[in-house]
Amino acid sequence: MIAEKTLNQTLHIAKSAKKDEFYTQLSDIESELKHYEKHFKDKVVFCNCDDPRNSNFFNYFAYNFEKLGLKKLITTCYKNQETDLFADESTEKAVFLEYYGDKNGNKIPDAEEIGIIPLKGDGDFRSKESIDLLKQADIVVTNPPFSLFREYVDQLVKYDKKFLIIGNINAITYKEIFKLIKENKAWLGINMGRGISGFIVPDHYELYGTETSIDSFGNRIISPNNCLWLTNLDTFKRHEDIVLTKKYYGNEIEYPYFDNYDAINVNKTQDIPMDFAGVMGVPITFLHKYNPEQFELIKFRKGNDEKDLSINGKCPYFRILIKNRRL
Repeated sequence: MIAEKTLNQTLHIAKSAKKDEFYTQLSDIESELKHYEKHFKDKVVFCNCDDPRNSNFFNYFAYNFEKLGLKKLITTCYKNQETDLFADESTEKAVFLEYYGDKNGNKIPDAEEIGIIPLKGDGDFRSKESIDLLKQADIVVTNPPFSLFREYVDQLVKYDKKFLIIGNINAITYKEIFKLIKENKAWLGINMGRGISGFIVPDHYELYGTETSIDSFGNRIISPNNCLWLTNLDTFKRHEDIVLTKKYYGNEIEYPYFDNYDAINVNKTQDIPMDFAGVMGVPITFLHKYNPEQFELIKFRKGNDEKDLSINGKCPYFRILIKNRRL
């Protein structure tokens, strides 16, 4: 528990200090993206937080360009990278790339096929240059700066883009993100928590705790186990029912009512009762298994008095109020 807390603190401190240098492993990208292959045919993909010279998102889409049937791949990066993933700031330069697939038949994205073009500005996703590229895209796939996650998602929504992005689990507690999920405009992807094995970090990051490692390539890996994929690309998982095995009636003592809302508390998703037709407060991790055809999202975190939901004066960790649509 201490090690996990320290890892999460490291992630938070790094982000707030503009050290959003947590790079996604290719294995984690492959593990998630294999569930969305049908969405990419004839589409323009934009990775707008990715240096094409080093990004595993670029590697994935470039090497699978023909398999996915992509129309075009665009990547951009912020100016803090050049020849090396963790380059010194003295060599900063923002770039973008447009890749149209294999031209010489060797099934490898060669330098002459790629071409890296300097940007006039700093490559920030909010810049006019980046927004102009965003307008060309059909789907955005990347690991955006967690410290700017709300602003990043807001931009995707503003320009009506399909997306598949990585964020912190706590992002679903942001009112802007929860609103999208409640309105069925975004949902969680396939992998979450330990399903995302870890991130590559620069050499100057300290590796705290037990869930850190150095891989066979010498990459330093930190595994906070508190991340998710957020998307608006349809997946099989969001149409699967949660199997309910518990019963409320006869076990009422296990499901106390909240002080400030007419709803029962359910401590674990697996404990949702099959026979309770009223409102229930469930953990935020419920959203990873949420099927909008099975459950309705009522409200997040607050009771009728707009204070945190409480039981006998004590507040459990954030709850989502839901109702079974089939009862």
